[in-house]
Amino acid sequence: MKNDYIYPIGTPGQAWNEKEKAAWLVTMTVKRSYQEEVVTKINALSDRFDVSQYGALSYDKARFPLLCIKTRQWDNAKPTLLISGGVHGYETSGVHGALQFVDTKAEHYSQWFNIVVAPCVSPWGYEVINRWNPTATDPNRSFYADTPAEESAGLMALVASLETPVFAHIDLHETTDSDETEFRPALAARDGLEYIEGYIPDGFYTVGDTDKPAPEFQKAIIDSVRTVTHIAPPDENNQIIGSDVEQEGVINYPTKKLGLCAGLTDADFVSTTEVYPDSDKVTDKECNDAQVAAIIGALEYLLAQR
Repeated sequence: MKNDYIYPIGTPGQAWNEKEKAAWLVTMTVKRSYQEEVVTKINALSDRFDVSQYGALSYDKARFPLLCIKTRQWDNAKPTLLISGGVHGYETSGVHGALQFVDTKAEHYSQWFNIVVAPCVSPWGYEVINRWNPTATDPNRSFYADTPAEESAGLMALVASLETPVFAHIDLHETTDSDETEFRPALAARDGLEYIEGYIPDGFYTVGDTDKPAPEFQKAIIDSVRTVTHIAPPDENNQIIGSDVEQEGVINYPTKKLGLCAGLTDADFVSTTEVYPDSDKVTDKECNDAQVAAIIGALEYLLAQR
């Protein structure tokens, strides 16, 4: 639906240049602390897991180290699971759901899997609660060679450094009301396009890979999550965010073509989770629990296939 709202930065119909991007950056303010809310939690896990730094953002290297967590007793004979969170820094449950999984479940599943977790890929975005980085670039559209996004380049380098190929990848996301009030209007303005109002599905859903959809894998994730929270229904066109619903709560995207984090590896099993934390049917805790349940559902499915 056409919307008469005009984003306050830029000229309608004209893509932003560096002047508009700089004007946008000035509006970003720190709203929470990556060091206090994330780094301290990661470091608290270092007595049970291997915590290492795989990079740092040039915006402030001391303030924004890129940290990962690996299970111990790494065995190249085991399949390797990659968990990423906070690719869009404002997506809170992706970050804290990943950390909750490590704290409560990762040791158990490390019997059968090597697990590597990058809980907050975009720490600057986490602090200012935005999906872009300071150059108005979306890291989750930037997973390709010679990427302009430091956040994406860092995670790509981490994956390249692993001793084993990634067998499965779970990328934890959420969609907030601010997607329609701020981020999609900003995207349209940045690209010189008309803002077409969308909607936010009320509930959990997953995005599989069009080239390797793994429907039973996606179903296992959905079935696990439904024990925690509700699954997003389709719209009147049997779609979720403009894509056909393949089964309850599941749509597919061409992840590599779009430069999405879920297309980062050549893993056989990939899934992007989406939680709606602004629903009046859920709490913040339930959103974190849903992310944990998604990972557990994926792992239990993979174990059953062994």
